[in-house]
Amino acid sequence: MEVENSEIIPLILDGARSNNLDFGSDTKLLAEKASNKSNSLAIRVEAFSEIIDIEIGDTNLNRARHIERKYGMRQIYLKFEGSNPTGTQKDRIAFAHTLDALNRGFNTICVASCGNYGAAMALAASLAGLECIVFIPESFHTKRIEDMVKFGAQIERVKGDYETSVIVCGEYAREKGIYDANPSGANAQIQLTAYAQIADEIYDVLRDAPAAIAMPVSNGTTIAGVHRGFEKLFRRGKTSRIPRMIAGSSFHKNPIVESFLSGADNCLDLDPRKIKETITNEPLINWHSIDGEDAFHAIKASLGDAAHVTDKAMKDCARLLAQEEGMNALTASTAGLLALLQIHNKSPLANDRYVAVVTGRK
Repeated sequence: MEVENSEIIPLILDGARSNNLDFGSDTKLLAEKASNKSNSLAIRVEAFSEIIDIEIGDTNLNRARHIERKYGMRQIYLKFEGSNPTGTQKDRIAFAHTLDALNRGFNTICVASCGNYGAAMALAASLAGLECIVFIPESFHTKRIEDMVKFGAQIERVKGDYETSVIVCGEYAREKGIYDANPSGANAQIQLTAYAQIADEIYDVLRDAPAAIAMPVSNGTTIAGVHRGFEKLFRRGKTSRIPRMIAGSSFHKNPIVESFLSGADNCLDLDPRKIKETITNEPLINWHSIDGEDAFHAIKASLGDAAHVTDKAMKDCARLLAQEEGMNALTASTAGLLALLQIHNKSPLANDRYVAVVTGRK
């Protein structure tokens, strides 16, 4: 992928970073148990499970009244994933994979990442006493590498793009017999189950499904998982409806959004030569969305929608959230909220409750 602008733009919201990881005494004691290889596997698994209960998920769902007033909408809630340990929803899947790997007797986990997921996986593995190897495209220079190294991960550089890194990492996992935590790997279903928990948490607060839930999309794993969660709630009779899934991503640089807006019947790959990375859109763009078909189905099945968003719009929205809602959001994570607002501007949405997933730093 080409870099559209190599100059680092001085943003106050330039990317997620790990929160203060001076965990409480309970988590520290549990980490000592989980990482101590002289303990029985049962003790280690139980301790790590308790860490997940304490540290992962149950993130805030707050009413965004200033956004409502500005855009003339009834009720908008922001599901802020920034309170997870490393600042993004990736902690949900990283800790779920680590628990699975620990329970199945693996000593090493590998994953391909351009930043956030690698940091989350490195932290989770370190707390469980497992080794972690992160495969990163050699052209990427994310600040999150500092977190990965701090948490003890081994970094492997790969010639090529993210998609190539996933392939190389998967082959390495099969060859070495280590745990594959990639979206397309043998354990990929764990990610959809972990993200489905977001639906449960929204239900716990609203006591029903919102009219729509908007999310930024890249590989599509999050939106597919949340849709699965609401499907299960609806089948169990907990909710009166399944919310419309709304996807937002960088302008003409994501297969899921591009395919939906073009009227395609399924998620189609883009031309890799036309995908240009910037400091803002990097978390959103790719030419092949690994869970694109599941995400595309989620949007279609829920009668959802999608929208392109520009770098400028994302920067402006992140600043607006900081100024009006006191939320220090990752710039790219505003894509879902922006998609929701764009759709409302074109054709006003009914007075109802809407949720946008946002991530970033506290």
